[in-house]
Formats: sequence, C-alpha cells, structure tokens
Amino acid sequence: MDLQPILDQVVELTTKGWPVAAGRLPVAAIGKQDWQLLREDLPLPVAVLKASALSSNSAWMRAFLDEFGVAIAPHGKTTMAPQLYARQLADGAYAITVATAQQVMVCRHFGVPRVLLANQLVGPGAIRQVVDQLVADPAFDFCCLVDSLEGVEMLRAGVRAGGLDRPMQVMLEVGVVGGRSGCRQLEQALAVARAAARAPELALIGIEGYEGLIRRDTPAATEAMIWEFLAFMRQVAIHCDGEDLFAPGRVLLSAGGSSHFDQVARALRRVDLSRPTQVIIRSGCYLTHDAKAYAQAFAELQQRTPAARALPGHGLQPALEVWAYIQSVPEPGRAIATMGKRDVSYDVDLPVPQRWYRPGTSDRPEPLTNEYRVVMLDDQHAYLKVPASSVLQVGDMVGFGISHPCTTFDKWQLLYVVDDDYRVLEGIRTFF
Repeated sequence: MDLQPILDQVVELTTKGWPVAAGRLPVAAIGKQDWQLLREDLPLPVAVLKASALSSNSAWMRAFLDEFGVAIAPHGKTTMAPQLYARQLADGAYAITVATAQQVMVCRHFGVPRVLLANQLVGPGAIRQVVDQLVADPAFDFCCLVDSLEGVEMLRAGVRAGGLDRPMQVMLEVGVVGGRSGCRQLEQALAVARAAARAPELALIGIEGYEGLIRRDTPAATEAMIWEFLAFMRQVAIHCDGEDLFAPGRVLLSAGGSSHFDQVARALRRVDLSRPTQVIIRSGCYLTHDAKAYAQAFAELQQRTPAARALPGHGLQPALEVWAYIQSVPEPGRAIATMGKRDVSYDVDLPVPQRWYRPGTSDRPEPLTNEYRVVMLDDQHAYLKVPASSVLQVGDMVGFGISHPCTTFDKWQLLYVVDDDYRVLEGIRTFF
C-alpha cells in the first residue's frame, strides 16, 4: 500500500480534535510533537486508539486464524482508515472487505491489492467505476456478490461495456428469510449460480453469507439459528460443486461478522468439496473492539468455543476511547460532559464512562465504577448519572468506552494513536 499521500496531507485547524496552536502540520509530523492527552495538549472531545490494545488484538486474531485454519478479510467500513488497513494486511489479511463502490475507490486510491465487496454491485455508474479499475490494473483482485438473475445481467452488461478482457469474480450470496440480501432457497441459489457460471463475463468463485443479523430471544437460540444458516451455506456450496459451477481454483467460503466468527470458522472449514476451499471471516471490529456490545459478544464467543478461550494473550481489548471534559455539575446526581451524538456512537448502546483524570493532580487516570452511567446524549452533551459521592468536578477529564466502533469512526476525520500514558504516537485519517 502507498500511505504517503496520507502522511503528506496537511491538517488544518478546522479539523475536530486538532490543537489550534499547532497551526498546519502534515499527518506524518503528528507523532513528533510530544503531545499528551492528559497534559491537555489536545482539545476535547477527542478520539484515541490505544496502541497496546491494537497490538494485542492483532496478535490474538493471528492466533485465532492459525488455530482454526481460516483467513480474514476485515471489513474496512468499520474504520475507513487505510493506515489501519495496512496494519491488517501486514498481519496477513487475505483482503480488505468493503460495502460500497466508493469504499472500493478509497482502497484502490491507497493501493489495496485485493478487495472483497461484500455487497451487490448495482447501477451502471458504480459498475463502471469498478470495471475501470480492473481494466487499468490487471493485478487488481476484486470480487463482489450476486443474489439474483437481474444482478448477474447487470454485471455482464457492465463488463462488456467497459471492455474488461477477463471475467469479473463473483460470489453467490445466500441469506435468511426476513434478513438482508441473499438467496433464501436452494433452487433460487442454484439458478443464480448457474447463470453466473455460464456467463463468460463472470467467474463464480465461492459462496458468501452474513450471519450477524440473525437474532433470537436468547443467545442459545441465536447460535442455533446461525448453525442452521451455516448448514444452508454448506448445502449450497456442495450442490454448486456437484454441478461443477465454480471457476478453476480454490472455492471461497465467506461469512463471519464481529460476533460469531468462531461459529463460521468451525462450520465452514468442514465443507467437503471436490477442490480445495478457503474459509474467510470478515470481522471488522476485532482490531479496535469496544467496551460493550462486542465485549459481550466476545465473552459469549469464548464461552461457546473453548479453543478460542485457550488462545494465548488477554483476548480482544477495547482500543477506542473518546475523551471529554466535565463542563457542568448542575444538580446532585448529574454531570454534563462535552461530548454528544456528533462525537460518539449511540446506535447500539450509550458510551461507558470508564476513567477520570483531574489535570495537574495525579499521575494517571483513575477508574470509574458502574455507578457512573451515560443516560442521554444531545448533539454535543452527554448526561451522566453519578452517585451522591461523585468525585467528578468541572474541568475533570473523562475517558469513555464505546459500543459499536463503526459509528464512532465515521464522526472523526482524525484520530490519535496513543501509548498507555496517553502520549500521541501518530495520527490516523479516515475517509468516509
């Protein structure tokens, strides 16, 4: 990958989280400024990534992949941060997964060599964008999904119109009733697979699904439904193999969001086809993890999969934090922080107050108990319920854990990687 265009970008004082006194600096210079969050060198609110957690999470996922014999194509839409993509590819990621044609363009702009569009590629403009990239670079390895005869015909027409002299790679997407996209029944799936396999403009290279939206009343019921869905994926793959519908080479079998990738690894690696297979999970959130939704999902993962629980290290750790000031303590039991919906995710859970720091009075942040809770967010304010004995005062700094990192990253053009003492090591740019 070529990250130099990012490192050369000049950060302006109009960027959220940027110290005005710093003036204009290239991204490459950020780690050389001796900034420290707790010294108030950065304006709050600000989003940071703990370097130690990023490294620990990378190591744990490498161990998981080795243990289960699968690969990963992390979903890039989580961070839209090519600097983090480069870390993941250096760790051995098979590809970067994206969800839109625009996200494909971001990957290509910074030199990602293999991209999996885990979505349908529709619309002549979007198809032409991707075909142009494939024409311009014969080494570009790209794959998208199909789940309908109409989708197959759209891609065929786009490949012909764009003058691509090799087939566009596609995977057949399967889904569940009431879910998102994907073929629901075996015969429907096979009809689409046959159409793709017989089209000279396309190459059917595998089967894809997404189990992350399957929800039932209890974790056990959810897990059972996911096993059923993965069995359906296996069934479709076996039938496609039996009809010799797959293009030459390894057959790709891909599913696995950030909550149930252990089930995917266990189920799909047992598919017995006439040719080699490659199982690819797509967790986008493992690198940064979070403090609530995925923390709970990871605890459940370890409970149901002892081999994952036995891996070395400390498991996945939350790397992403958003820091804010306490700006008001207007009444007993309430504190207001300088952070809101514009700064932190709230679509799954509200942020979690984890630690506090009073500038100039202590060496490091102190933990907050679960008596401290965010109960509401405005655009720029967080409402905290605090105990009668609350330590928080106006001017204190509070570090918040988040739930669902995807919708925190999209609120920041710039995040800072920090060490365990909150010294700034580098800046990370996002491209939403």
